[in-house]
Amino acid sequence: MAVCLRTSRAIINSLQSKVGLLSMISQSSCWSSLTHHREPPFSSLKAQNVRDPDANFCDKATLYSSRRFESVKTEKQFNSPDDVDHYQQILDFPGGKVAFTSEMRFISESPVERAHCYRVLDNDGQLILCSKFKKVSEEMAIKMYSDMVTLQTMDAFFYEAQRQGRISFYATTIGEEAINIASAAALTIDDLVFPQYREPGVLLWRGFTLKEFANQCFGNKADNGKGRQMPIHYGSNKHNYFTVAATIATQLPHAVGAAYSLKMDRRNACVITYFGDGGTSEGDFHAALNLAAVREVPVIFFCRNNGWAISTPTTDQFRSDGVVVKGRGYGIRSIRVDGNDALAIYSSVHAAREMAISEQRPILIEALTYRVGHHSTSDDSTKYRPVDEIEWWRSARDPVARFRKWIESNGWWCSEAESELRNSVKTQLLQAIQEAEKIEKSPLAELFTDVYDVPPSNLSEQEKLLRETIRRHPQDYPQDVPI
Repeated sequence: MAVCLRTSRAIINSLQSKVGLLSMISQSSCWSSLTHHREPPFSSLKAQNVRDPDANFCDKATLYSSRRFESVKTEKQFNSPDDVDHYQQILDFPGGKVAFTSEMRFISESPVERAHCYRVLDNDGQLILCSKFKKVSEEMAIKMYSDMVTLQTMDAFFYEAQRQGRISFYATTIGEEAINIASAAALTIDDLVFPQYREPGVLLWRGFTLKEFANQCFGNKADNGKGRQMPIHYGSNKHNYFTVAATIATQLPHAVGAAYSLKMDRRNACVITYFGDGGTSEGDFHAALNLAAVREVPVIFFCRNNGWAISTPTTDQFRSDGVVVKGRGYGIRSIRVDGNDALAIYSSVHAAREMAISEQRPILIEALTYRVGHHSTSDDSTKYRPVDEIEWWRSARDPVARFRKWIESNGWWCSEAESELRNSVKTQLLQAIQEAEKIEKSPLAELFTDVYDVPPSNLSEQEKLLRETIRRHPQDYPQDVPI
């Protein structure tokens, strides 16, 4: 009888193996596959290699497979051919194989250790030992620093112009200059940019002039938007920089759609979209990440986590370990970087761009930084943040000063060059502001153009009503707008 049973089992096992219903794998190999890749990408500085993206991230075939499974079935996984009574069950489910367990175990709401933050330069501008980063040339480094100084100076001038009543509104990028310039430096002009409202440095890097910035802030006839937008809502077709929208996170789904278009056209380019930590509280953020992952589009989601959504701290926005961990929930490769380290920003965006295009996948970058300035000229951040905290970030963590120390240590910069640069930028800005202020405003009629070929009756009625209102109350409207 025993011989018959053994023979029957052998025959059955042979037949099942041939038709592919069962896989003979050991329990140890099964659990090895389940525990593999537990640590998040870039969780250890020692494991990083920005120049070799495949060395930094998990095996794409294991975690990011786009295969669709045609059936749902249970497979028996035997410890060995001779042990058929004890097995581990595996569910072949859409998305990959899932192991069953007899232990009731909930996934923890938070990791044992927070996701690590990639950096290259320490606070004194010195290279961290064994740092792995994308090398930059002397020419590139000097341009990066020059644009960071220009952006910093531009913020100071336009902020004061608003305080003097010469422009209506302004928002600075103080403390976030490295995010602006270094990320832009890692892209190409063919890459599309969907900004929030704190990334004018990306446009500056691409060649938008100080005069063009001034024209937009003053809303004159030379402004690309014909004075329809409030200040700092820049846009430029020539520079592939989509016009800023004040509504939070609405640019994210748009960016995914644009990236899908690049994918269909087989373009050697990607999309980058910027947003703050507050943007992750919007539904558009979650919809965009999910769509980008499912459609596998070349888009970089760049989150400036500066700790505050106007006066709302991140502790009132989410309980997760920041934003970087949200990427894994949607199947998106992610990294956390030091937002005040220009080399870390440049290296991570450069690597993200390569992966986004070559592998046709979305990437999420969370940059930890601090908004040193007020949210805007309509805000007083000292009402909800300690002044000494602001000053500490302004002095000890200034990204511009940190990068300057690095280029000086390389012999690429000196005090004379610094003085010359700052004087030149100040002169150009004063001239740009004075000229923009003298240019007349766009005529009132421009408010109603460039949307419809033939304006509908309700729009024509609105224009008529506006003109009548201005004629009745001229003292309530600016005198320099041609009627």
